[in-house]
Amino acid sequence: MKIGELSRRTGVSVRMLRYYEGEGLLAPQRTGSGYRDYGPAEEETVRRIKMLGSAGMTLETIQQLLPCVRNNDPAFTPCNELRRILAQQVGLIDERIETLSQSRTILAGYLASVN
Repeated sequence: MKIGELSRRTGVSVRMLRYYEGEGLLAPQRTGSGYRDYGPAEEETVRRIKMLGSAGMTLETIQQLLPCVRNNDPAFTPCNELRRILAQQVGLIDERIETLSQSRTILAGYLASVN
């Protein structure tokens, strides 16, 4: 499929897809005339990038993690430093949860005081 179709199917802009390619996250085949030719594997990779990004991971972290996540099985074979990366990401998410919880408590207190 062409890049426009991949964009439509994944909800990721053409510009971002080209950026992913430039960062080495995608490596589409090329047609004889030089057009990018994306297949199901690239579509799945884009979906994984979106999922990992929505979990709060940076593109740099996704670049490190993505080679370890190549199939649809949630139990994947760890690659070098995977445990460290995942533990770090869980810690970052825990910190965000704590910050949001504190913010919620403060805002709820403000709301209660104005009622």
